[in-house]
Amino acid sequence: MRRRTPARASQEATPPRPGRDAAAAAEPSARTPAEPADGASAAPRAHADYTGGVYGSMLAASVVVGAGTFGTFPRLELVLLLLLTGVVFWIAHVHAHLFGARLAQRPPDLAVVRRVCREEWTIVKAAVPPAVAVGVGPVLGLDVQGGQWLALSVAVTGQVGWSVAAARQAGAPGRLLVLSALVNLVLGLVILASKLWLKH
Repeated sequence: MRRRTPARASQEATPPRPGRDAAAAAEPSARTPAEPADGASAAPRAHADYTGGVYGSMLAASVVVGAGTFGTFPRLELVLLLLLTGVVFWIAHVHAHLFGARLAQRPPDLAVVRRVCREEWTIVKAAVPPAVAVGVGPVLGLDVQGGQWLALSVAVTGQVGWSVAAARQAGAPGRLLVLSALVNLVLGLVILASKLWLKH
């Protein structure tokens, strides 16, 4: 027959304490989850950067399609229209992010304002290549209509490129990259078709 040591007998004789032991067991699960790392929270915003480029390219294409008869300097006016439209929509997106429901409970500080401005700047960047295409039209021997078609083609190409970059940044597999490119190409062709339809 085994003899119990005093320490072991004391452990066996001590009854469990339901309240304290249950609280101790539940303590790890009741802790507040750790905040995500900066890199994890920055990944979706990097994706938003590229999607802003998609939006900016579509916006530039729509501006070219809707451009009517200009005045004395048609190319300059179209270049300014493309850039100013991009800037106005950039300001609108910044305003929506800063004062939307996401920050309704907390006024944004200067650091947040700067970060959102940088993140949404791709809308303006996407308008630059079509504007450059309009500006170099005379160098390529294109008239005003030819410059518009060149700008429209550049905008659609940029739209497809931004969409692929956004899908790749999000970690999408290859088939989704191809699908994203095809969808945006179809959307771009619809814009081109609308240009042809409005011309006739």
